[in-house]
Amino acid sequence: MDKVPGALRIKIKKGVRLAVRDCKTSDPYVVIKMGNQKVKTRIVERNVNPEWNEDLILSVHEPDLPIKLTVYDHDRFSKDDKMGDAEVDIKPFLEVLNMKRKNFPSGTILKKIQPTRSNFLVEQSQIIWKHDKIVQDMCLRLQHVECGEVDLELSWINPPGASST
Repeated sequence: MDKVPGALRIKIKKGVRLAVRDCKTSDPYVVIKMGNQKVKTRIVERNVNPEWNEDLILSVHEPDLPIKLTVYDHDRFSKDDKMGDAEVDIKPFLEVLNMKRKNFPSGTILKKIQPTRSNFLVEQSQIIWKHDKIVQDMCLRLQHVECGEVDLELSWINPPGASST
């Protein structure tokens, strides 16, 4: 696979049925790590079904590294509680990104990824051509916790001066 310079935009859409960590609710936020990069969403107070709709950006230097997603419950006076984690393998997305293609009708499905025991997907994920760019929507089941899912979307950002993908 070619090394494509650019960045990955990860839109953290929402959490679904996240674990309760504070009495009857939680104050969740998401941390994304890839290699030595770390970005996070804002805290949504008192909500186990939060809507973040936040774009987080990671530079992709090593395409074999997974993206590690962890949800935490913010606590004011003690260490934040972990509310589950998941990993995203971006290799299928980058493979589609490296394909020679242009001018597909918006909505064209370029690849389907089925849920397996190792990929954390709740349901089939599709990589599609949407408004002149490649996008992958996915719903991840959180591990190491009693319940919870996170919906997110991947898209590619080309460096300035590069041709659009």
